[in-house]
Amino acid sequence: MSAGFVFTAASAQVQFGVKAGANFSTLTGSDVSGAKTLVGFHGGGLVSVPLFSTFTLQPEVLYSMQGAKGTESETDITLHQNYVNVPVLFKYNHASGFFAATGPQIGFLVSAKAKEGGETTDVKSYYKSTDFSWAVAIGYKLPSINAGIDVRYNFGLTNIADYSGADVKNSVFQVGLFYLFGQTKK
Repeated sequence: MSAGFVFTAASAQVQFGVKAGANFSTLTGSDVSGAKTLVGFHGGGLVSVPLFSTFTLQPEVLYSMQGAKGTESETDITLHQNYVNVPVLFKYNHASGFFAATGPQIGFLVSAKAKEGGETTDVKSYYKSTDFSWAVAIGYKLPSINAGIDVRYNFGLTNIADYSGADVKNSVFQVGLFYLFGQTKK
């Protein structure tokens, strides 16, 4: 083991952080037509685990407001789905502060409600309790402080509909701010 590797590993530190931002979600799939974007919120915590000099592993736990809007028979319908998402991102960090990340995400459905014509109905039983997605992100971390911004797209890999013959997937674009606690990298 080289002395440089030991020094890098010894000086690296696990950092905890928080993040929050906006969701722009919709539904896709062969059984979805005319779905429009629903604006929501995401927020939660993260851990940044150094792997090598420029790579980190970043697991997160996020509350995420998702869903879609649409119109059926001239009636507006809004589907609100609330998930607890757990992405595990492999992140490349450039010395300039820019980064790119990708990784799998599992989502646990907390609630699903459809609002149609002023009436709200619980529709959680029509959706599977878990969702698998893939996340792709880019962002920038300010070198002097442990804060930054990231832009992420989560594309659904699995069918979330729990009724016969349906094909429905989540599609979520996110813009968020984050803050990491602990020492800044000099």
